[in-house]
Amino acid sequence: MPLFVLFCVDKPGSLDLRMATRDAHLAYMRDKAGMLKLGGPMLDDEGQMAGSMLIVDAPDHAAAVALNAHDPYTLAGLWERVDVKAFKATLGQL
Repeated sequence: MPLFVLFCVDKPGSLDLRMATRDAHLAYMRDKAGMLKLGGPMLDDEGQMAGSMLIVDAPDHAAAVALNAHDPYTLAGLWERVDVKAFKATLGQL
């Protein structure tokens, strides 16, 4: 299956919302372990979580978008923006 990068940027000042929703987000992603290749929070200049980056193995772009659509972070309104792009791993290993 193809790889996709989900680049998710938190809304400004939303760390409390992220923390309140984090356990549900992590549980959701654990249930999607077959799709998830790599993921974690992006950090701001102070080292605080300010977004997420995921690399997922999905059948197509629509499936990658659907993964994000049902994420508790998305449902809580955490994101300022989400970019979903096809990805080709060329260097390193996943």
